[in-house]
Amino acid sequence: MDKNLQNILLIGKNGQVGWELQRTLAPLGNLVVTDRGDKNLPVDLSNPDEIRSLVRKIRPALIINAAAYTEVDKAEEEFDKAMAINGTAPGVLAEEARETGAALVHYSTDYVYDGKADAPYKESDTPTPINAYGCSKLEGDRAVEAVGGAYLILRTSWIYGTRGSNFLLTMLRLARERETLKIVDDQTGSPTWCRLIAECTAQILARANCRSGTDKNLNFIEYLENYKGIYNLTSSGSTSWYGFARAILDDTQGIFENRIKEISPIPTSQYPVAAPRPTFSAMSGEKLYCTFGQRLPQWHQALDLCLQDLGEHDFGTKNR
Repeated sequence: MDKNLQNILLIGKNGQVGWELQRTLAPLGNLVVTDRGDKNLPVDLSNPDEIRSLVRKIRPALIINAAAYTEVDKAEEEFDKAMAINGTAPGVLAEEARETGAALVHYSTDYVYDGKADAPYKESDTPTPINAYGCSKLEGDRAVEAVGGAYLILRTSWIYGTRGSNFLLTMLRLARERETLKIVDDQTGSPTWCRLIAECTAQILARANCRSGTDKNLNFIEYLENYKGIYNLTSSGSTSWYGFARAILDDTQGIFENRIKEISPIPTSQYPVAAPRPTFSAMSGEKLYCTFGQRLPQWHQALDLCLQDLGEHDFGTKNR
């Protein structure tokens, strides 16, 4: 560990975004990573005392919270647990960041909105979640804002990647197992590759270099104090779950095993789940672009890049 570099604490190293952040954050400081199941440095976000002990032990200059309770349907039954992890823990992290002189980056979700908009949501739009998961995440956002200090809340949506559990990998699995699929076509959002979230986050944070005047000791707290707030961080454009599935299956023809002969669009009413979903949850990225000069590509372009990566690393290099 380089004593000339500040510590960066990454919570949620095994999640989709957290896994990618381990690579993108590494050049910015001494990266200390943890998760609930970590053998060396475990943390239970439902336990405020563990959170405080962790932060005071590491004394980071920057805290990245990429961990969350993400089981949307199960949250309807486990609301207290979801609220502890998504609602209370971010506030505790914000308090510890303020007390120890650290900056905080926290990830939020499009599910804080009710889905009744007819244009992409802006950060200034009033959030009105319609399920327990969205309520718990909004509580976390508000807790961080209430504490203040140097923070970024990055709201993203429909996250997918090449590992873990997500819609992309589920579609590729079902394509090997079934000949027909029925996919919801009346929910609209912006599929977002977790790698691009991680890369954009790192690029935003690297700008702190301009304020510190040195590439060895980034002044995260001074930098984020000037730009603190909520920013939408999603791919550009939007589609339905059916449109996303159609693109995945069309783009992987001849690359991955695919038995699908028919894919049909269906309304939400034909796919009952415990938690209601917003009908429309696309978000505008203009504030992010105007502030940091960062804009993620169109969702379909990002999907192409992700599938290329998946094909090269998991199935050998293939021409598409």
